[in-house]
Amino acid sequence: MNESKIWLSSPHMGGTEQNYIKEAFDTNWVAPLGPNVTGFENDLETYINSDSHVAALSSGTAAIHLGLMLLGVKAGDEVICQSFTFSASANPILYLGATPVFIDSEIDTWNMCPKALEEAIIDRVSKGKKPKAIIGVHLYGMPFQVDAIQAVAEKYGIPVLEDSAEALGSMYKGRKCGTFGDYGVLSFNGNKIITTSGGGALVTRTKALKDRAIFFATQSRDQAPHYQHSEIGYNYRLSNISAGIGRGQMEVLDKHIALRRKMHDFYVDYFASVEGVTVFSEPNSDFYSNHWLTAIVIDPEKTNGKTREDLRLALELKNIECRPLWKPMHLQPIFEKSPYYGGKVSEKLFDNGLCLPSGSNLNDADRQRIAKEFDAFFK
Repeated sequence: MNESKIWLSSPHMGGTEQNYIKEAFDTNWVAPLGPNVTGFENDLETYINSDSHVAALSSGTAAIHLGLMLLGVKAGDEVICQSFTFSASANPILYLGATPVFIDSEIDTWNMCPKALEEAIIDRVSKGKKPKAIIGVHLYGMPFQVDAIQAVAEKYGIPVLEDSAEALGSMYKGRKCGTFGDYGVLSFNGNKIITTSGGGALVTRTKALKDRAIFFATQSRDQAPHYQHSEIGYNYRLSNISAGIGRGQMEVLDKHIALRRKMHDFYVDYFASVEGVTVFSEPNSDFYSNHWLTAIVIDPEKTNGKTREDLRLALELKNIECRPLWKPMHLQPIFEKSPYYGGKVSEKLFDNGLCLPSGSNLNDADRQRIAKEFDAFFK
């Protein structure tokens, strides 16, 4: 009989989620609003920054879409976006009829390269197309180079939308990710640090902007006794049931981060003696990653020709899930005609990188099983 599957990153319940769900059912708050939604937003605001304002939404993608709308992005505009990311970072640019301009990564954080960013802005401006916004991503929980990216953005007067979908609890210089940009984005998809089964949030700097986001997220209904709509709206609000799951998850968020970081330490310790394998880690003490996913890069020239795909397939045979790093957006068929600036950092990472099982619900037996298969593969 095959052993049970070790997942890359599966949901991990804390135990109190059902209390909030039961209360919602008992009080008949089974709707896209209610006490759990308000409570979840308050919990998030307290956790990331008491000066931030959070609108709970149906997904992180919805949050990016609304964030771009609030930044005034319209058809024909250009939006700069990190290439090395999940497609949800870029798809909302197309929703609005705008054009994505993709930027390569730098090797320390795997996130947007500040030098390539500035080169892109200078070139787009020279063509009469000043970008309307910059989408920076904290990939796999690793903060991007906040100071450097913000300096370029401020130099050219371009707002930043901070995609922190993978980085809840991560910090740069002691400050929570999601609070640096003009807007921040969070995700509570089933594989994230905490989950609402599906959901996300938009982080804003003022209550007025939060209210404006909620207006768009609830079909842009005007203030009237009847249903009247003067602007296009969307069905993007988080349900009270899902928010109840989120409230319970907030109670174990820091514990889950500690457990993810423990998994990362396990991999660091293991691969310290394996030549040709590098574990993706913080470049210095300014960066604090939640290590949502731990990733490695394999150099086949130092591993007797063994590649990341060889390892992925070997682990797959043992019912252990792994995943290649994100395929850069500028290599995706849907974006192949979009402008791109930079070198081949993200391409090389995609070719040689692998995400390893990182869930907060993995235990010592799981780690022993993973190590056993590593031994078989590398040694």
